[in-house]
Amino acid sequence: MTATAVLRSVVRALALAGVVVTAACSPARFLEASRVLADIDAGFAPSTLKETTPKPSRNPVAFSVDGRPRAGDLYIPGARAEAGLVLVPGITREGRDDPRLIAFANTLSRARFEVLVPDLPNLSALKVSADDAGALADAVRFFDDRPTGARLGVAAISYAVGPAVAALFEDGADARVDFVVAIGGYYDIEATITFFTTGHYRPQGSRAWRHRPPNDYGKWVFVRSNVDRLESAADRTTLWAMAERKLDDLQADVSDLAARLGAEGHSVYALLLNDAPDRVPALIAALPTAVAAEIARLDLRRLPLERLDVRFLLVHGRDDPIIPETESAALAAAVGAGRARLYLVDSLDHVHPKPAGWMDRLVLLRAIAELLKIRDEGA
Repeated sequence: MTATAVLRSVVRALALAGVVVTAACSPARFLEASRVLADIDAGFAPSTLKETTPKPSRNPVAFSVDGRPRAGDLYIPGARAEAGLVLVPGITREGRDDPRLIAFANTLSRARFEVLVPDLPNLSALKVSADDAGALADAVRFFDDRPTGARLGVAAISYAVGPAVAALFEDGADARVDFVVAIGGYYDIEATITFFTTGHYRPQGSRAWRHRPPNDYGKWVFVRSNVDRLESAADRTTLWAMAERKLDDLQADVSDLAARLGAEGHSVYALLLNDAPDRVPALIAALPTAVAAEIARLDLRRLPLERLDVRFLLVHGRDDPIIPETESAALAAAVGAGRARLYLVDSLDHVHPKPAGWMDRLVLLRAIAELLKIRDEGA
């Protein structure tokens, strides 16, 4: 047996031991975690959780925080809510109406979380913006008047983890959030850009580059997020057209459009074309000032995460083609071992998700059981 095979056997044994310990500590919670995971896999299809819990209700809500109008969908459990959760919609054109999001919110509500999915127009426009931190903080404040349990959390996926974590530092939110669930998130924005442009990443504490093919989707979300920050109207129009063509078909040829780019647009496109990881810092520095400034705002390294009295549950797939798992490891280290738990699985592609294998299911069961434990602490 090779050293790699031995290591994998040890990891499997440790994962199984962890699940056994979890089940022994609270068999009822472990059974519920199993049903929650099965319901996530089932989507809208029948499941044991659906058969054994009342149907939640999805209600559009409008509210105002300090005069700022906000909206969203509130999922109310059929049974008594034990905790509240702000669930950040993903970067998808459907926004809070994305069927996958609706199914996930219903699962969480069946698990006795009152779930608020805020309306974030940036994300449905395929844009990631630090400005959404304020809207998420307002969503947190909305729960102040709700009859939920003592625990309140925020859950986000992929690039949305950045604004979700930044929201914790907004006035009125920092003392109200008890836990964060981050799936496939990031910590170092420069490292994240390096990966989705070149496919290179570094394990924590290493200077050696590793490589795996990234999904080009990340490049064009980056363009959509920043195109409005260019001063050149012509470059804004051209880059928008390039992004639209690529987001419809990542294999599409955009060379005809690229030939029209001026200096600003070319600086953005040069970053996308680059395949040398060591060149990324200089290429970011060469971007238009407003774009570079927004990148800096989205960098979680600038935030004093170690000061937060918040528990983090971090889940990441080792095959993630958008953000490498090293980013969740770095976020866990920045938060601190006493407040962060990292759950790594072999396959958790949030672009094209599929049911997990048995080893991954064991890890995910531990993560879900921990989330339910946090819920129960506030009951």
